[in-house]
Amino acid sequence: MVGRLLPKRPPKRKPRGRHPHNALTPAFVRNVSRAGRYCDGNGLYLDVRPTGSRGWIQRLTIRGRRTELGLGGYPLVSLKEAREKAFANRKLAREGGDPLSEKRRAESMPTFADAARKLVDQLSPGWRSPRHAQLWLKGMERHVFPRIGKTPVSEVTSADVIGVLAPIWHEKATTARKLRQRIRAVMGWAVAMELRPDNPCDRIGPALGAQNYTVKRMKALPHREVASAIEKVKASSAWPVVKLAFEFLVLTGTRSGEARGAAWSEIDEDAGVWTIPAGRMKTNREHRVPLSGRALEILEEARSLRRAGGPHVFPSVRNNPVDGTAFSRTLRRLAIEAVPHGFRSSFRDWAAEETDHPREVAEAALAHVVRNQVEAAYRRTDLFERRRRLMADWADYLAGRN
Repeated sequence: MVGRLLPKRPPKRKPRGRHPHNALTPAFVRNVSRAGRYCDGNGLYLDVRPTGSRGWIQRLTIRGRRTELGLGGYPLVSLKEAREKAFANRKLAREGGDPLSEKRRAESMPTFADAARKLVDQLSPGWRSPRHAQLWLKGMERHVFPRIGKTPVSEVTSADVIGVLAPIWHEKATTARKLRQRIRAVMGWAVAMELRPDNPCDRIGPALGAQNYTVKRMKALPHREVASAIEKVKASSAWPVVKLAFEFLVLTGTRSGEARGAAWSEIDEDAGVWTIPAGRMKTNREHRVPLSGRALEILEEARSLRRAGGPHVFPSVRNNPVDGTAFSRTLRRLAIEAVPHGFRSSFRDWAAEETDHPREVAEAALAHVVRNQVEAAYRRTDLFERRRRLMADWADYLAGRN
């Protein structure tokens, strides 16, 4: 019985005589059926398997070591394409590069969406709120990922970025600017990780053009109308905790999240001090708030509403901080033309127009950061006692006592 012929393999030693060059033809590659490896030249072989499938193999010496590279299967990779790949690999190897490494790098290249999520995982431990990571990705998932999310991060072009931003650049200007910043951050991460040489966001400005928008200030009441707004809220059908929290917000000049999230552990009623930890402040710095007499009365009323020793001064039904939209909903329902943050502006206008308190005291009361670096380096005090007098005057003004 005649044994089955084994596939012919290329010799293990260097063949003598003239080296083959472009030895194969498209017709041969298309029709060959006998299993074996057929040399085209320059280390390129057509590998025909017993099953009839065909693929391209290149033998190459990379940094002194012989190795084999798979260049893809036929007919997906034609003879012409296989030769071009083999030539590029050989050239790279001669210059000291590693085609195998480049291939592995390409195969492990993250998509744009993967890169964005990796960036968020890397940055989010330094963010104040876990919710910021969710919001950061939410806009990307809505506007960016459907267009370029599956594109390898190394292949995202300026045209791709423009294609994402152009439809919303003027209609949703604020959203588009935020997305541009986030895309730039993702591509900057890719550059830092040596996944690509440049950031395509650096070249898109002229193509997108200027955005014609005006800055809209938050709605705020004139300081003379704040007292009546408080009375209107107190007389409303709003939940008692919301009424107390709103008045506390106005009296202390704090931000909505800071007031709603106030915890009993942060408050020293005997000393009349509320110490907001750095992690809950926009500036990421601890802030001491002097509590006026009326603010302390609000705390007494809130204590009577405390739920089973809960940690929050103004708790929701589920013993969490009162809902983030509670203030704005109440103001809209009562037709009060202001947003919660706007009462900080009302306080600042009152301090400037109706009092002799220094500007830096009013700014410290609002926990604003000193922008001048030299001044900030020398100012070590938080002007607490002077702020105590300022907040007491503000409470008296709202009560109609001055």
